[in-house]
Amino acid sequence: MKQVALRMLLLLAVVLAACAAPAADTPAGEAPGAGEETTFALSGAFALYPMMVRFAEEYQGTHPGVNFDITGGGAGKGVSDVLAGATDLGMVSRELNEEEIAQGAFPVAVTRDAVFFVVNAQNPYIDLILEKGVTTEALGKVWLTGEYTTWGDLLGDPSITEEIHVYTRSDSAGAAEMFSKFIGGNAQEDLQGIGVDADPGLLQAVLNDPLGVGYNNLGYIYSLATGEVVEGAVVPPIDINTNGVIEEHEYLETRTEAVEAILSGDYPSPPARLLYLVSKGKPEGAVLDLLLWILQDGQAFVAEAGYVPMTEAELQSEIDNLR
Repeated sequence: MKQVALRMLLLLAVVLAACAAPAADTPAGEAPGAGEETTFALSGAFALYPMMVRFAEEYQGTHPGVNFDITGGGAGKGVSDVLAGATDLGMVSRELNEEEIAQGAFPVAVTRDAVFFVVNAQNPYIDLILEKGVTTEALGKVWLTGEYTTWGDLLGDPSITEEIHVYTRSDSAGAAEMFSKFIGGNAQEDLQGIGVDADPGLLQAVLNDPLGVGYNNLGYIYSLATGEVVEGAVVPPIDINTNGVIEEHEYLETRTEAVEAILSGDYPSPPARLLYLVSKGKPEGAVLDLLLWILQDGQAFVAEAGYVPMTEAELQSEIDNLR
């Protein structure tokens, strides 16, 4: 009887231990079974970071047991991390290059935004900046060639001798590449200026410097709460059509105006561009399920999050490429 009782106690202990054991954490590339958890690891572009956080929150609401580990670091980090197997998906705010594609990078466009020229609202010449605007050629002479060094150079007034304080991204950034191409360059490396890490860091540098100039993604320069340019900053008008006149549609004082300009093409590409989630090889399992959800159900949250929706044709093309 004592042996039977001992066996029963041992069996009960095994059963209790099994019940108390935590659910297994399934790799994101595999579909989780009942009671299992899966974690998606993502890194990369600050441009896509806020949108991806929103996607994650909504996805978790309908997919119990799913977790996300999302970090910034710039588009370059997003690509290098996913190709190294350190993450499931990279967030990328530029087109992939041939070398990245050759290594297996597989891009999926999920939304659209743009990059904007930014100055400090306390700039001593802000009224003249808003009245005259700037051209992409002039911005190229600030960031690319260094020919324009003073605010007088930029505004066409030789009596103004105060220097322009030029800031740029120090991390590998899709925003920097797009801005460089917008003003006549080819790559991020063409941009001169004081290097600052990350989108929020670049914005803060300009906010701290009345003579500073920078560039920021849509989601950082326009407040989601107010729909206006963040306090302390200004998005000056750019003479996009080079007719020598700043027209009403070239003033982008609100997020709504910026989005409409991107959708209509009045604000060109670059610096408007698609934003991508990138996998190593064609995605499968839970990663594929997540991407299909983003391209379908997830699109309901794009405008709410302050991003620019893709067209139905663009979305269907991405879905077809995944299947």
